[in-house]
Amino acid sequence: MYWPVSWCTRVLPAVYIRQVKCLTSQACTPPKRPLNGYMRYVLQEQPVMTRQNPDIKSVDIIRKIAQQWRSLSPEQKRPFEEASLRAMEQFKVDFERYQAQLTPAQVQEQALEKRQKMAKRKAIRKKRELTNLGKPKRPRSPFNIFMSEHFEEARGITTQNKMKSLLEDWKNMFSHQKQVYTQLAEDDKIRYKNEMKSWEEHMVEIGREDLIRDQTLSAKKKPAPKTQAETKGTKKAKAVKKATATAKSKTTRKKSISTKTLRSTKKT
Repeated sequence: MYWPVSWCTRVLPAVYIRQVKCLTSQACTPPKRPLNGYMRYVLQEQPVMTRQNPDIKSVDIIRKIAQQWRSLSPEQKRPFEEASLRAMEQFKVDFERYQAQLTPAQVQEQALEKRQKMAKRKAIRKKRELTNLGKPKRPRSPFNIFMSEHFEEARGITTQNKMKSLLEDWKNMFSHQKQVYTQLAEDDKIRYKNEMKSWEEHMVEIGREDLIRDQTLSAKKKPAPKTQAETKGTKKAKAVKKATATAKSKTTRKKSISTKTLRSTKKT
């Protein structure tokens, strides 16, 4: 497939390289990391592709642009990648300037925000992983079941208005009307319990014990409850052991008394 030479020479203008802008009342805003070569190509070709294919969805347009990028030769990709490298060099300079004018308190705040972002990303990745592994959905509450059944017919246009009207209807319902949804929620709890048991057993089989709940692990570590016969046997063994220890103690005491008597007799 032939690609126009203009695709190889056109690169994004300097407007896509963000400069550091300082405010008088606060520290400079951190510079944005520059786009890589592929993203520069996407931003350049997306308007053109959209005009040429107005009926295609944005997702399909991005997919077509990605296919075009993979088909480009290294020489055709080089202008976009070189522009990205130049922008990265400028980014490093701007970032050093930004870091130098921060106060210690701002450095701590920045570190805290970074940790929070990393924790959020980690939680999102874990949730996506659990979804891919088929982890069962948590049981729904009675109100959630009621809302899912009546959401389409609820009053209001926006989602927020619909949820507000459903909440009002739920509060105005009688107890016997809510009992239906309460029972459905209880059934859903049983469904979740059974599915989680099967899912966790499968996780053990594939070597992913790290995904098992703590309560399940602690339940496995607890010893099995003793039967009535075992309990009686244990009590009987303890009683025999105690009687044996008492008899030994009495025997030892008698021997001690006899020895003392014998010694006193010899002295006399």
